[in-house]
Order: sequence, then C-alpha cells, then structure tokens
Amino acid sequence: MNLLTSMFAEVSKIATDDYVGFTFFVGCMAMMAASAFFFLSMNSFDRKWRTSILVSGLITFIAAVHYWYMRDYWATYAESPTFFRYVDWVLTVPLMCVEFYLILKVAGAKKSLMWQMIFWSVVMLVTGYVGEAIATTGAGPALWGFISGVAYFVIVYIIWFGEAKKLAEQAGGAVLTAHKTLCWFVLVGWAIYPIGYMAGTEGWYSFVGELGLNMDIIYNIGDAVNKIGFGLVVYSAAVASTSKEVEA
Repeated sequence: MNLLTSMFAEVSKIATDDYVGFTFFVGCMAMMAASAFFFLSMNSFDRKWRTSILVSGLITFIAAVHYWYMRDYWATYAESPTFFRYVDWVLTVPLMCVEFYLILKVAGAKKSLMWQMIFWSVVMLVTGYVGEAIATTGAGPALWGFISGVAYFVIVYIIWFGEAKKLAEQAGGAVLTAHKTLCWFVLVGWAIYPIGYMAGTEGWYSFVGELGLNMDIIYNIGDAVNKIGFGLVVYSAAVASTSKEVEA
C-alpha cells in the first residue's frame, strides 16, 4: 500500500503536457505487467522453455526497476537519465543475446556463440555511452556512435547470416520461426535507438534533433517494443512447441 501511495504521489507531479514523463511512467507499468505475465506463465511449459521465459521476465523486471528510477529522476531534474538508462541496457541487452542462445540450444548452439554476441552488445553499449555522456562535443558523438553501429551490425550479421542462422535452420519448427522474428526485432526494433542517439547528440546528423524528435521518448518506445516484444516472441515459441508435443 505504501508503494502504491508513493507511485501515485509522484504521478500527480507529472504535468499534463509532460509527454516524456508520461512515457517513463507507462514504460514502467508495461514492464512490470510483462514481468508478472512471464514469471507466472513459467510453470505452463516444460523445463527446456522455462529458462527462456525466466530470462524474458528478468529483462522486463530489470527494465521496470530502472524505469522507476528514471521516471523519478526526470520528475526531479527534467534531465535525461543517461546513466540509469545505460545501466539498464548493459544488463538487459546481453540477456536478449542470451535468448538467442537458449532457443538455439536444441540445435547444438555452443556457449561461444552466446559470449560472442554478449561481447559485441557490450561494445555497442559502452561506445554509445561514451558518445552520449563523455565525448559529447566535436566529432566525439559521431565517432563513438559509428563504432557502436559497427558492433550492432556484427550482431545483425551473426543472427541473419552467421552461425545462429544455420543453427535455427537445423532446428526448424517453432525455433526457426522465433529466431526469424527475433532477427527482425534486432534489425528493425533496435534501429530505433540510433534515431534517439542522433536526436540527443551533436554531429553531422543534427537535423534529426531539429525535427523536434525527443531522445527519451524514442528510447522509451524502443525499450517497450523490444524488451516486451522479445519476451512475447519466446513465449509464443514455447506455446507452439508445447502444443505440437501435446498433439504428438
């Protein structure tokens, strides 16, 4: 009860035209709801899918906690909570990479694939943070953003054309369908973040910020789409796989 009272006391401070604060609040609630859904549905599936569902719940739960803090930070300072956001990402994005490994284990995926994807995701995030929070003037943001983009495209290559794709094709069925959908999330959904980065940093792409796009709103939408979406894809694969086993 005290937690709910604290929540709504903070919400009352959000102005009706504070769209950034609104997206932080909605993002927090959406992540909490998704976490509850994933955690409560775990026992509906056999052991080989439970870990994947658990990871999906952890991704949204970690994001919900950080969105709670980011919402309060924004309400207090009206500044982008860059540090909290990147702490969230450095925990949740590698877990998204772990999801690929977990669903591909049935096809013989090795841990080396998982660590390779985690490594490039950390490179992507660390260089993005440097460009957004440390090297914020001159050519810094564009340079570090470019390095971050290179790491992102390495991940795209691995899942679309590399070892991960081959393993998914070997597995077939629900695993292949889930893998393809997650690939599209990485290619299209993760592409939302560079738009937010360009809207909030200086560089040759300054015209993006001049369009009136807000970095935090873009990031918040991207997080909701990708983190909850990732989990729902895994959940759907688990449902499809379980249904086939029951029919057999």
